[in-house]
Amino acid sequence: MTTSSPRQLPLALSTAPALRREDFLGAPGNAAALALIDAFPHWSSRVVCLVGPEGAGKSHLAHIFAEQAGGSVLAAGELTRAGVPRALENGALALEDLEPGGFDEAALFHLLNLAREQHAFVLMTARTPPSTFRLATADLASRLRAVPVFMIEPADDTLLGAVLVKLFADRQLTVDEATVNYILLRMQRSVAGARRIVEALDEAALAQKRPLTRTLAAQVLRENPDLATGPDDREDDDEPDDDMS
Repeated sequence: MTTSSPRQLPLALSTAPALRREDFLGAPGNAAALALIDAFPHWSSRVVCLVGPEGAGKSHLAHIFAEQAGGSVLAAGELTRAGVPRALENGALALEDLEPGGFDEAALFHLLNLAREQHAFVLMTARTPPSTFRLATADLASRLRAVPVFMIEPADDTLLGAVLVKLFADRQLTVDEATVNYILLRMQRSVAGARRIVEALDEAALAQKRPLTRTLAAQVLRENPDLATGPDDREDDDEPDDDMS
């Protein structure tokens, strides 16, 4: 019996996510946030906040905004009072990952004040509404309660399937529809979960010098139960590897 060697796996020449406007996957759950970005600069408020779970697309939208506005992107934890003028020097700032206890309250208060004085735009992102933060600075708490919030809902199956395809494409990997559907039924139900399973599959395919198939996906999910959820249906997981003949 003879076997052919495994097909050549396309090399992941770049794993950096594509963050352009045309790369963003619109869905009912993110429609309001996407409409906000597309409406720039015609906003009713110059300071807004995108709120949603990990991996929901907040960072992608923040980068689209920064590109459109000619502004910069900064992690909330890196904001300092002395750095506020520079952060706003282009008139627009995307301030990412605002979370309780994870930023300098005085710096953020100064940022909001200076943004109002300079008529600058500030787009913040957070996992929970800033109005719910327990803060030591009463004036900052008052300012954050007044910031309009645009919610991004958890992804549904249609969006998650599209996200899987996009993430594989970002890594220059070609995966057939059957494999994508197999992963979709068994992965964690979030965009962040999709990102983790794609990363694990890419690493496994490269390490084993195998193409990315349903059989490899089954192996990775068995070996990494933290990546999986859903039906424990593996009756076809022990079939001969579909990348061999």
